[in-house]
Formats: sequence, structure tokens, C-alpha cells
Amino acid sequence: MFTGIIDTTGVVKNGVKDNVKAGVKNGVDLLISAPYRGLKKGESIAVNGACLTVERVVKGGFTVHAVATTLGRTLIGEWRKGRVVNLERALRAGDRLGGHFVQGHVDGVGTVERVAEADDALLLDIRVPDEVAETTVLHGAITIDGVSLTVNALPRTGTVQVSLVPFTREHTTLGKLEQGDRVHVEADVLGKYVRQLCRSER
Repeated sequence: MFTGIIDTTGVVKNGVKDNVKAGVKNGVDLLISAPYRGLKKGESIAVNGACLTVERVVKGGFTVHAVATTLGRTLIGEWRKGRVVNLERALRAGDRLGGHFVQGHVDGVGTVERVAEADDALLLDIRVPDEVAETTVLHGAITIDGVSLTVNALPRTGTVQVSLVPFTREHTTLGKLEQGDRVHVEADVLGKYVRQLCRSER
């Protein structure tokens, strides 16, 4: 479990294309540089919002393995050497919950439709998958590339608008997004449960 409050950013040190062992069906191993201390094997880390398990701790970073299922619903299979990623270590009991409950289970890929400055904020309109759109409410929570954000507006059916404050722009990868870029999206877990309950009562 995570909160969507990014600890730091890291860098992919080995491109996926150079690291596929025997085809995508076997998944890929990634080496990610990060300034963490005290990492342990078996820890969960959200990498651009995707929960992955630390397999090895190395000097200046760690390795993870993304299985075929993960590759099928994320952009990880397209990552290349030098890719900057948002990182968050798992929530500990007693930690402050600054964002919202984030599972690290990416629901799908969204596409940035519009980027606009609005005073001291940056507005992003993101086209999201249908299953995310139907569980998203105005001023509710949504996770974009691992970052917990508030839904600022719902400008069109299937499009979610979020507003980035200066701190988020500076300390995550979201401030560099451009129109046409694709991102990992996770819907609010509360919305998922409500949707399932409603379906089961039909």
C-alpha cells in the first residue's frame, strides 16, 4: 500500500529492449538508481505507480522484475535507459497519509490531451480508460504515474483534469509531461469497491 506522495525520482539504468531474456512472456529485469538507504530485498516500491518487488539491493539503487502481466497493462515494456521514474516506498503503519490509499495496481494507460498554465499551477487534461473514468468523481482522488492528485475538473466524458502545484512539478516527472505523452493511471480504490457493490446488487 502507498500514498501517492513521491519519495524521490530514480533513473532506469538498463533499457528494457536490451534486457528481454527470451521474449516479453518472461518479463524483464530493471536496474533503477535511487538515493535510498536501508532498502531490503522483498520490499515493495511503486515505480511510476506500479508496485514492484526489490530483488537485489545494489550500490546506488536496486533491481526489480516486471512480469508479463505487468508489462501488459503498463508502459514498462517501452522504457529505455535513462528514463526518469517516480519512486515511493511502501506505507508503514503510523506514517502520515498525505495523499490517498494507492495500491500500486495500475489500471491502465492514459494520454495527455492538453497542458496549460493557470497562474502558478499546471493543468493537465488526461484521457483515461473507461474503467477509470466511471469510478472518478470531481474533487476525488486519482493516481498519475504514482502521484496522488485531486480531480480538478471533468471537462469531457473520459477526460480527467488535474492541477499540479509548483512542488509537484519540481519533485516529480509530471511537470515535464507534454501533449500526447502516455501515463500510468490508477483509479481511487474506494470508487472501485462502490462500482463492484453496485454491480453485485443488480
